[in-house]
Parts: sequence; C-alpha cells; structure tokens
Amino acid sequence: MDDDLRFEHRMSDSDALMWTIEKDPMLRSTITAVALLDRAPDRDRLRVLVDRGSRLVPRMRQRVRSNPMSVAPPRWEVDPHFDLDFHLRWVGAGGDRSLRSVLDLAEPIAMQGFDRVRPLWEVTVVDGLEGGGAALVLKVHHAITDGVGAIKIAMVMFELERDPGTAPDMPEEPPVRVMTQVERFLDALEHERRRNLGIARRAVSTAVGAVAAVAADPGGAAGRAGETAASVLRLLTPATAPLSPVMQGRSLSVHFDTLSIPLADAKAAARRAGGTLNDAFVAATAGGFRRYHDALGVEASALRMTMPINIRTDATSDLAGNQFVPARFPIPLSIDDPIERMGAIHELVLTQRGEPAMALVDPLARVLNRLPTAAATGLFGSMLKGVDLVTSNVPGAPIPIFMAGSQLDGLFAFGPMSGAGANITLVSYLEDLLIGVNLDPAAVTDPALFLACYRDGWEEVLKAA
Repeated sequence: MDDDLRFEHRMSDSDALMWTIEKDPMLRSTITAVALLDRAPDRDRLRVLVDRGSRLVPRMRQRVRSNPMSVAPPRWEVDPHFDLDFHLRWVGAGGDRSLRSVLDLAEPIAMQGFDRVRPLWEVTVVDGLEGGGAALVLKVHHAITDGVGAIKIAMVMFELERDPGTAPDMPEEPPVRVMTQVERFLDALEHERRRNLGIARRAVSTAVGAVAAVAADPGGAAGRAGETAASVLRLLTPATAPLSPVMQGRSLSVHFDTLSIPLADAKAAARRAGGTLNDAFVAATAGGFRRYHDALGVEASALRMTMPINIRTDATSDLAGNQFVPARFPIPLSIDDPIERMGAIHELVLTQRGEPAMALVDPLARVLNRLPTAAATGLFGSMLKGVDLVTSNVPGAPIPIFMAGSQLDGLFAFGPMSGAGANITLVSYLEDLLIGVNLDPAAVTDPALFLACYRDGWEEVLKAA
C-alpha cells in the first residue's frame, strides 16, 4: 500500500480549509457509502482485514491535531488511544431488511459529526438482510482523501477472491508519538520554513518565465494576467441564493436513495453525443431536476452546480489527500433534446477545466486559512450555500471484489452536501453505474417524486443512444 499512496504528515491548505469551515455544521464534509454484500462477512476475518488496513493506511489510525497559535496546517498523528472496536461495529438489520432499511440506518449515521479526537472513519456491518445478504455503512471525512483516493484506500480491505486461502501478513502497529507543545511549535515552524523556501524558489522560476513572456509578447502577457484575475473573481464570487425557486431551504438532515444504470447503455448514449460518460451523467441529472420542477409547476431555466474536477497528475497521483478543484457553474435545464444537452454540458465542463484559477486553489486556500475561523467560514459559506446541487463521478472497480468471504454486489456513495440542496454521486462497478442520491429534505421536499423524475431523466438520455 505504501507504494500506491503517499501520506503527508500535514494537511494541504485546501484540506485544512475543508476542516476549518466545519465550524458551520452545514458545511461538514462527510462521505458515506453503502456496500451491498451477497452474504454476511466472516466476523473474525473482517476484523483482521480492517485491523491490517489500519496498519497499512496511516490515516486509519491518525487523528487531527491543530494548534490555534500556529499558521501551519493541522498535523496527522497516530491516535495513542486507537480502539478498533469503536470504528468497526455490527448491527442486525431492521425494518423489512431491504436496501431501504439500510439507507434509513445510514442516514442518521451520516448526519452525526465525527469525534474529532479520534481517527475520522467508521464502518457499521449490517447483517441479516433479506435473502441472506449484508451491508457495510462506511463513513469517512473528506479531509482524509477524495473519491479516487478513497477507492484506492478501500482496496486494502477488499480481496480479489472469496477465499484467498492464506491469511495476509499482519504488519506491525504504527509507532505512537505524542509531541509536546514545544515540539509542535518547532515542527510547525520547520514545516513553514521548508514550504516558504519552496514557494520562493517557484516564485523566482515563475518570475523569470513571466519576464521572458512579457518581453516576447507584452500584450499577450497582460491579457493572460487579466484572464487569471477574472477567473479568480469568478471562483470566489459569493452565490447568495440557489437558482432553483423551490430548492431554497437548507437543514442538517439528509435523505438517501439509489439508482442503477447499465454502464454500456450510458456509454453508448455519450458516444452518440460525441461526449463522455460524465456528460451523460450530468445531462440525465439536469433532465431529472427539470422534470421535478415541472411536476411542481415551477419554471427553472438553470441550476448552479458544483462538480469536483480531478487535478491529479503524474507527480501527485500517489497522494492520499484531496486532488480536486470544486468547479461551480450553472447548468441548463431548458434544453429539451438530450443529445444537445450532453453537448452543452461537455462544453461547459471543458470551459471549467480551462479556468486559470483552477491552478491557484491551494494558494488561495492558504490565504483563506490565515483569516480568523469565523471569517473563513463565512466567506466559504457564502460561496457554497447558493449551490443547488453537487455531482461527482468516481471510477470504481471493473472486476469482482470480495471481503471476508462475501462478494461485493454494489457500492453506493453519498457525497457531502456542503451547503447544497442535493449531492448526486456516481460510482462505476462491473457493468453498472451505481448512483447515490443524497437530498436535503428542506430543499427537495418530495424525495419520492424527485427519484421518479430522475429515473425519467436517465431514460431520456439512454434512449438517445
């Protein structure tokens, strides 16, 4: 695992900002997922797998330690009181023992904030489901990693066979070292010294390149500077209210639903439009929200959407932290033709990927982190609470995976609202697109109606193939 992912000892500025703004509980960044298993996992084997994973993945045994007197981002340190049984729990299925009963169980788990003195993850095993199945409710804080990193981390605890035969080697527990206050201060000072030195070196290189560019093309350099400034302004401009006339309310509650779509059909629809799978996903989502507004007798021509854009490069592909930029832009609801809608979405996403400010998110986060917590939370909240919906597309495993004798039948992820009225997250697995629908019931007041409308939105896109 150490060869696959690299774990830094401190949060990045972007992750630290995500952590800080949770002073406002509406801006919590909790990721919840429901994994469906064909049968109950073996309890002893599962405990060994999770224990082994916690030794291989540093974040699973680390807590966040911050110092209000330090300008350095919070530090990850091994929890000296780590208790595996606090993080891994078993419950029996309730209600009618269906997927709906698991979602009902998962909702209050997702609503609860993490205990900030412990590692930021929980797994609840639900056994006794109908047909002998089981489920895992997984909960992790977004400050640990993004969706791509989460899949890599999860693979430590999954297996490629139902019965591998031999038990894997158990690594040693990570060493525990609790720093003194003086050591924390000195460590933060050294971290900032190294970082500022790196920033200075990059600034010199950038300045030399800028001087050369200005000398070669003064007008073009000035134009690029203006474009960057305008891009930063678009990134930071507050969104004072949602665009939807009916999705105005916000609360701390969630409602979970799921939808499964054949992967091959969605890809065929995307190819017909000359676009990507993500274009089909967002176009179907826009179609679902348009139908929802129509059913309520309300007109809405566009919704403001946040979409994480993966910025992992060859140099950062092994980092366990977040490597995405939250692009925020309006998507059209008024385009009737699904092919035309996919094309419009494709162009919008390309435009967002080309925004110059995308490369400046971490430096901007560093500036925001220097503000008082209340100021940073208020500024970021003003950018997020006017968002109507969040969409996220996470590539999953193309092969069957197992866990402690059980096979994974499906994995639905429910991304954080972070001030929005809905979060729609797609995870691909085997031959299906598994979509987790996370709705704020104060914004989407008729979840059953929305789910029906969303199915119709996908049906419209798939028929375009």
